[in-house]
Amino acid sequence: MRRDRLKIALLVIEGTNCDEELHVALRTLGARPEIVHLKQFERRDVEPEEYRRLADYQILMFPGGFSAGDYVRAGAILGARVRAAIGKELEEFVRSGNLVGGVCNGFQTVTELGLLPGRPSGRLGSPDAALMTNDSGRYECRPTFVEWSGGKFPPLSNTPKGERYMFPSGHAEGKLVLKGDPIERLRELEDRGQILFRWVAPDGGHASYPWNPNGSEGNVAGLCSPDGNVFGLMPHPERGFFRAQSPDWSRSGGAEGPGDGHRFFEAILRYAERHR
Repeated sequence: MRRDRLKIALLVIEGTNCDEELHVALRTLGARPEIVHLKQFERRDVEPEEYRRLADYQILMFPGGFSAGDYVRAGAILGARVRAAIGKELEEFVRSGNLVGGVCNGFQTVTELGLLPGRPSGRLGSPDAALMTNDSGRYECRPTFVEWSGGKFPPLSNTPKGERYMFPSGHAEGKLVLKGDPIERLRELEDRGQILFRWVAPDGGHASYPWNPNGSEGNVAGLCSPDGNVFGLMPHPERGFFRAQSPDWSRSGGAEGPGDGHRFFEAILRYAERHR
């Protein structure tokens, strides 16, 4: 599919933010992102010309933010509303091999939906993981570094394992907690290739605080589903899309050109072009 025909739904409700930054990044790369309120999928409280169908899109993205004020748990209310409104359509969307991604609050949401770590069938289910309060007990906002783990995520299949990216972080509930024995569960995810990114220090070494800003076991910064087409990450690639967003642009090459988020989203769109 030609890139200018790739339709990407950026799903929002009250409290979502970062959708505009994500829209700018994907539009700059030549795709057709659209910010879609959940009510448009529900066909509720909007005009008929604003109705939307999930099946008309090739990618679904859950942006960052504080959906529904992060009450109950971060992403829990949005996850419950999505399940009630378009649960069956979303399962079919995932089974069809379409990409579903979540950034920060979006990662929390797809985890609450049971899509991450997920089941091979792509079915929604009760969550078997959660993104909990950072070990520091506070909101952490800073440049952070992640490393590609060489797993099953198809868009990065041609990327060398260990490739590093600088993606800014901004979250209060980013500590991945897995149901059951955390060491055993983490080993299972590693064996299945479901670790998308790990936190690393700027030199690529082991990440202790603050380079792991939340205390996630195994320095996990992102996951993908068993089939690879659902993914979530805590840091924000859309906030590192342009070189000018890098904290060291004035000391190392100026503000012109792409940032690391550009590489990440370009890989996603290249994959979608070939497989949709």
